[in-house]
Amino acid sequence: MRSPDRRRSASRVRSRRRSPFRVILAAFGSAIAVGSALLLLPVATAPGQSTDPLQAVFTATSAVSVTGLVVTDTATHWSTFGEVVILVLIQLGGFGIMTLSSLVALLLSRRLGLRQRLVAQAETSALNPGDVRRVVIGVAAVSLIVEGIATVVLTWRFVLDEGVGLGEAAYQGVFHAVSAFNNAGFSLFSDSLVSFVGDWWLCLTVGIAVIAGGIGFPVWTELRSSLTRPARWSLHTKLTVGTTIVLIVLGTALIASIEWSNPATLGGLHGPERVLASWFQSVNPRTAGFNTLDYGSMRQGTLLVTDALMFIGGGSASTAGGIKVTTFALLGFVIWAELRGEPDVNAFGRRVPTLAQRQAVTLALLAVGAVITATLAIVIMEPVSLSAAMFEVISAFSTVGLSTGVTADLGAPAQAMLVVLMFLGRVGPITLFAALVLREHSRLYRLPEERPIVG
Repeated sequence: MRSPDRRRSASRVRSRRRSPFRVILAAFGSAIAVGSALLLLPVATAPGQSTDPLQAVFTATSAVSVTGLVVTDTATHWSTFGEVVILVLIQLGGFGIMTLSSLVALLLSRRLGLRQRLVAQAETSALNPGDVRRVVIGVAAVSLIVEGIATVVLTWRFVLDEGVGLGEAAYQGVFHAVSAFNNAGFSLFSDSLVSFVGDWWLCLTVGIAVIAGGIGFPVWTELRSSLTRPARWSLHTKLTVGTTIVLIVLGTALIASIEWSNPATLGGLHGPERVLASWFQSVNPRTAGFNTLDYGSMRQGTLLVTDALMFIGGGSASTAGGIKVTTFALLGFVIWAELRGEPDVNAFGRRVPTLAQRQAVTLALLAVGAVITATLAIVIMEPVSLSAAMFEVISAFSTVGLSTGVTADLGAPAQAMLVVLMFLGRVGPITLFAALVLREHSRLYRLPEERPIVG
């Protein structure tokens, strides 16, 4: 018979093997390694171009983490084979993050004690093969439907207005549809989508695909059965949908008001086109990375608004990054309850558990610490402004892909730091969430209470 110490040791080993975040780290790390190796092949680069290891790793990480930051021009540096590799990495990264994060949420639902439908329409207390199959099939179905519709519209747009052949138009349509839904931001045009700033069909299609990918699979599952009955939505869905709408509307208004008279951005457009461009720039920081305006020409106020939108990101279990809109909304409700002197934090007729509040604060503060540390390091290493450095750091950490144009000019150490930030920004929130829940435990005693002075 084994001793208690040996049994506890064996239990800890089995727990580490079952740890969801170890699986996630291994899966994304392996995809980046394989993608980097493929991009280093001579066939992956266009004639006259060459790829060094850092460029390959940076691009593969950006694609797998569905970020969109680049150190080479996707349209001219990579061959068709290289572009297809990037496209496959984007699809794998987006599908993987939605599937794995949904499964982690389902697996930990019992530990969280949440009585809501996170993935399926029935309440689930454990993860079984049926649940896994339902999640995988559901994520694949949502991805294919949204990407399929976007591909058809974009292909039609390129055929009619760009004058390219059907095959080339279909290829461009597929690439941008997959990149948009997965919030990747990779484009086959050297200026991203700046040349389409006033194109309603393309901008609306890409923007809606970005929003669809950034909401999250659990929300899509719930909306499918109760779209017209918001009162029956779970707290998670209400927070995600409500905060998303508020951020898009507020972001559009702020960007329009700041850039309206800027001749390098909105100033040269007609009234309706200005509204469209402002809306597009409000949608994509959460967290797609497409742009129809030059961020290098934007005013400092717009860059700060974009920083905030990028940092918040999109919905949980989605292709978006950031601290997530639910985290941001929970922190807002915490502040509101404290200002009102309420003993509990309530949202939409529900009391928010203290554990969820602590997790939101932990995630947000760790993200702030990572951004500040990386920004300081880049400012020290590179001759760039604080605003530009922070923009690139938040864009990488929140897996957005927007840039003021300095990424390619950074030195190897700074670019390597952005690689780490993209990887951490993609897998970090999920692994941190899983770690916090799995480490949750209760004590048989409580220490004496003493209140420090706050403020």
